[in-house]
Amino acid sequence: MPPEASAIDRELALLEAELKRLEAEYNMFFAGRLPRPPSGTRARVQALVKRVDRMPFGNYGERFRFTTLQSRFSAFIDLWDRGLRSREEGRAGPLAAQPKNAAEPERRVAADRILRVTTLTDPQQETDKLHDLYHSLAEARREAGQDAVPFHRFAELVQTQVSSLRANGSSEVTFRIGLKDGKVNFTARPLKGGPVE
Repeated sequence: MPPEASAIDRELALLEAELKRLEAEYNMFFAGRLPRPPSGTRARVQALVKRVDRMPFGNYGERFRFTTLQSRFSAFIDLWDRGLRSREEGRAGPLAAQPKNAAEPERRVAADRILRVTTLTDPQQETDKLHDLYHSLAEARREAGQDAVPFHRFAELVQTQVSSLRANGSSEVTFRIGLKDGKVNFTARPLKGGPVE
């Protein structure tokens, strides 16, 4: 018989589920499918984060899981607040849908090209660079007729790549987004020499 889940495990599972729900509701809001931001769900998640933070952790695994969820929540809050500010100021923000324009057919003609090169040392500390890189990748995938990947999956992939390459001795990792034969290429390489401008 498997051991019963501890109270902290149950709270962490609830926090994870509520955070996914909040992310989905914000995505629907910015896509125009919800009339107002999900402030009720956000307040509920915020209260849950505070409650879990006050609980005693039984081991480092639980503490690490909570810290990861807390960091993810903070990064999302920053992104959503910037998106709301941009919308209120009447400008395109980090979550605004990019308008389609008449120049799109000409852009598709030039098939092979590099769209963006970004160097990261610690994605959790360089959220602006991470969001810019994500939006470049999402735009490239749209241009190639592919769906954008969810931000949290993209952030996890970038963090994994940086951790893996840093473990091999590289302090900085260069990410490149390109189009080749109408397909999106997203590559990560350890940086040799100086940082990319």
